[in-house]
Amino acid sequence: MRHNRDHRRKDDVERVEVTVPLKRRRGIYLLPNLFTTAGLFAGFYSIVAAMGGRFEAASVAIFVAMIMDSLDGRVARLTHTQSDFGAEYDSMADMVSFGLAPALVAYVWGLTNMGKLGWLAAFVYTAAAALRLARFNTQLTSADKRYFQGLPSPAAAAIVAGMVWVGTSYGLQGTPVMIPAFLLTILAGVLMVSNIRYHSFKQLDLKGKIPFVTLLVIVLIFVFISIDPPQVLFALFLLYALSGPTLTLVQLRKKRLQRKMADGTAPGAPKPPSQT
Repeated sequence: MRHNRDHRRKDDVERVEVTVPLKRRRGIYLLPNLFTTAGLFAGFYSIVAAMGGRFEAASVAIFVAMIMDSLDGRVARLTHTQSDFGAEYDSMADMVSFGLAPALVAYVWGLTNMGKLGWLAAFVYTAAAALRLARFNTQLTSADKRYFQGLPSPAAAAIVAGMVWVGTSYGLQGTPVMIPAFLLTILAGVLMVSNIRYHSFKQLDLKGKIPFVTLLVIVLIFVFISIDPPQVLFALFLLYALSGPTLTLVQLRKKRLQRKMADGTAPGAPKPPSQT
């Protein structure tokens, strides 16, 4: 009897040891968050440089933040180090680098002489960037991966930073540029919160093989950018911003034509059979 009780007591101890939950190791992944921190630093440096009147350095820093932002997510996916913390941290860094930094750089560069209208334009851009990032975070699982809804905040920041960079390369700032700065800053903000769709280019397979000609085209693009970085980058991102409304108009025209074809009112459409 005593032997049976001891054996039962031993089984209970083993059963308790098996059911004790294991503690998870606390911590964050270092590699992707290093890129996010580098982007955050670039955005903060952009603000500091603009306050010191170094607008070229401020603009370049925003483009550096864009490069870091494009790398942190890819590094996390390649190394299987995605985490909820990393996603939230990336969103906070984007708000600084692509929300606050471009607005403050544009304000110090060309909007200060407009008084209240100047800082209101900068605030509209900042608020639009915050709304854009919040909407993006809530639509991660439901949105079509091929398109962005609204102009992405990095592209909007590139337009504003490119404008400042181009103006600085020509020695322009202050009153001569306040009207273009006001209009472009407001336009970038409005496009971010619009329902206009933009290609995300996420369907591109970077891991697969590509034709040799494609690699040659990429090299030529880098050469083209190196000829005049501020003007070429500004033009590229401005064309991307205009591609959204253009794509929307083309799709609306196709839908209108399809409705007319279905109704038989479009030129060349088959007429519906007459009723007798």
